[in-house]
Amino acid sequence: MITLTPSALNAVRSAISGAANPAGGLRIAVDAGGCAGYKYMMGLAGEAAPEDKVIDQDGVKVFVDTNSHALLDGTTIDFVVALEGSGFTFDNPNAKSSCGCGKSFG
Repeated sequence: MITLTPSALNAVRSAISGAANPAGGLRIAVDAGGCAGYKYMMGLAGEAAPEDKVIDQDGVKVFVDTNSHALLDGTTIDFVVALEGSGFTFDNPNAKSSCGCGKSFG
C-alpha cells in the first residue's frame, strides 16, 4: 500500500484542479536512474493503464504500474514546504540506500 499524507493529498488535489488537461489521478512510478539506482517519477494522468494498481485515498486516485508497486509498497509520500524548497518526499521502507537529493534510492 502507498499512503499520501494530508499535505500530499492537498497538493495533488490542487494540481488536479489546476491542470490544463483533465486528470483522473496521480501516476507514481520507479525508473532506473538517479544517483542511487532508481528514481521516483510522478505526474498527473488522465486514467489508469490496464496493468496499473489503482489506490483510492480520500477521493484521490493513485496509479502505479505493477513493476513499480513492488518497489513502492509501504511508502508514505508527503508534501513539505521548507525554506530550501517545497516538494514531495518519500519514506520508502524498501530503499536500502538513498541519495542526498531524496529523489532516488537503491
